[in-house]
Amino acid sequence: MLGRRRLADVLHTANTLQLPIWAGLAGLVVTGLFLRPDLASPLTQVKLGPVLAITLNGLYAHWLGQRLEQYRDAEAPRRLLIRAGAVATGSQLGWWGASLLGFLNSQS
Repeated sequence: MLGRRRLADVLHTANTLQLPIWAGLAGLVVTGLFLRPDLASPLTQVKLGPVLAITLNGLYAHWLGQRLEQYRDAEAPRRLLIRAGAVATGSQLGWWGASLLGFLNSQS
């Protein structure tokens, strides 16, 4: 969104990826349950934080995408674009954080 793609293109990509993203999150949660995580482990409890944050961030991203749709062919307000950037950054931090915590948990 840093001027390299039109907002309409970014929104189209985001809408196209909604189902695979949510299916992936659901798949990770379900398969994680089959691994019988030790819920008493502090690291497992900490990992649940980023997973919850990713889920809530995704819901907010969906809402934000709906707000941005009205600016598909116009210039979106700067505050919405800043929020979109923050949501994208939060998503990456959450996924990488949960992955790192999962790796560390598997080593202990």
